Amino acid sequence: MNLAPESPANDTLTACLRHWATVKPEDPALTFADYSVDRDGRRRTLTWRELAARVDAAASALPVRPGDRVAVLCPQGVDYVVGFLAALTAGAIAVPLFDPGLPGHAGRLTAVLADCAPTAVVTTSAARPAVAEFLGGSVEIVVVDRAAATRTRPAPEAQAGDVAYLQYTSGSTRSPAGVVLTHANALANVRQAVRGLGLDPREASTVSWLPLFHDMGLILGLITPLVLGLRSVLMDPLAFIERPVRWLELLGDRPGAWSAAPNFAFHYCASRVRDADRARLRLGGVAAIVNGAEPINPDVLDRFHTAFAAAGYRPRMTRPSYGLAEATVFVTTAADAAPRVTTFDRDALGEGTAREAGAGVRLVACGAPAGQHVALVAPDTAVALPDGSVGEIWVHGPNVGDGYWQNPLDSTETFGARLTGDHSGLPEGPWLRTGDLGVRHGGELYIAGRLKDLLIVDGRNHYPQDVEATVAAADQAIRPGSVAAFAIEGADTEDAVVVAEHRGHAELTEQSERDLAATVRRLVADAHGLALRDVVLVPPGHVPRTSSGKIARSACRDRYLAHEYGKALVR
Repeated sequence: MNLAPESPANDTLTACLRHWATVKPEDPALTFADYSVDRDGRRRTLTWRELAARVDAAASALPVRPGDRVAVLCPQGVDYVVGFLAALTAGAIAVPLFDPGLPGHAGRLTAVLADCAPTAVVTTSAARPAVAEFLGGSVEIVVVDRAAATRTRPAPEAQAGDVAYLQYTSGSTRSPAGVVLTHANALANVRQAVRGLGLDPREASTVSWLPLFHDMGLILGLITPLVLGLRSVLMDPLAFIERPVRWLELLGDRPGAWSAAPNFAFHYCASRVRDADRARLRLGGVAAIVNGAEPINPDVLDRFHTAFAAAGYRPRMTRPSYGLAEATVFVTTAADAAPRVTTFDRDALGEGTAREAGAGVRLVACGAPAGQHVALVAPDTAVALPDGSVGEIWVHGPNVGDGYWQNPLDSTETFGARLTGDHSGLPEGPWLRTGDLGVRHGGELYIAGRLKDLLIVDGRNHYPQDVEATVAAADQAIRPGSVAAFAIEGADTEDAVVVAEHRGHAELTEQSERDLAATVRRLVADAHGLALRDVVLVPPGHVPRTSSGKIARSACRDRYLAHEYGKALVR
């Protein structure tokens, strides 16, 4: 297996770019399928030589010193890749973000820019007016699609331990924080992912619609191809939402293609791709699609596999995985086999033990780590737990970031954990505390939920995504993946509340709304032994999400407590 960038001469992302521009200058490095100008996706391709030349030109226009931050405020596409790599080539720290036109995220962009304090931003000529208006003249703007080489002095040579970029978290349970990631972190994580997935980089290419400002999108669509010398094929997220078959068509264009997507994308494709479009797909050559970034629904996987079986797609191509920005992205991934689904006793799981049962909670195995350690730990005592026990997921490895940008207290708490008690075979530390709950069963990791999202009512633990799945099944008009369950302070204990989006909310009568709420209460009580304090039905788009599409339960709770959903149905 040829992994040339593992040599000492190619231990940084900038060295990898120079390597491929020298070794195979005329090979295609990057293709962007632009569906905004052509319904079939007009292809724009750069060779490795062209990509390196454009990166050098943009880097020479950046007025930065080593360690300065450069925010990438480009639309998805070739220019985004150029801008990100130009920041690194100039010796700066890249901050992958988005242009101000992304709906609903202006507040997050303002907060992140205030936190990282960039010396310059890179954008495109088309996006520049909106960027300039948003920034108000406070930061130097470099337009990467019009940059010409002007450098009079060489940029300093990057070292493996230098900070490459700040990956801001999506903020599902906290305000966005910038994870400090080095060149070495990124290269290590690429190798771990390739090893875990069992992919041959000599035969592979990557296809992605994921936003490049997210950890999974950045690693899949930009960094992995850069490290391994693969061809990267990108499309805009909006193009996927408009016609999800476009993603699958791109996957089928090249044998050995691999991709990644959150669970909702599998549901979206199975629901929205028409029979006539399915008949034209050829997916037998797909290497793998990683399913991660949010809880994996086994029913959705079954539906996706059935929907595209005739196109040659096989269940073994789906690789359930677990990861997070603080560990660059990849932590565990499943082997080359059909996804493993296990049914656990619901009550036992709530008490902290995984016990197989004929009926209960169905969870999808997310595989095992490659090149890093994963421990399940009692969060209160820092004691490593045996297999079969639910605990907080801790991670230790070369892919774990250096902390949060200029936040030493949170960095120490999150990245500086140490095990206590007997932990033979595991390092004492430092460990990354993920805040996620999981269990190791049969040698594989299963994700139970977020520690901060856990519902603890009357001394019993309930996992919100489990409750949300029950609510979503109560009526076809409740939108799957658009339900939030959270806890609020009650008189003597925490109380549980559900907010659910209803497709036909505008047509609901008051009585039908009450009847549906009563049905939800009954189903949740029967399945979970949990009495809901409130059931609130809202129109589509009213359950808040992070910029990566995850349900933002804490934000939903804040809206509920601020009475933004109006008067609750029942108290």
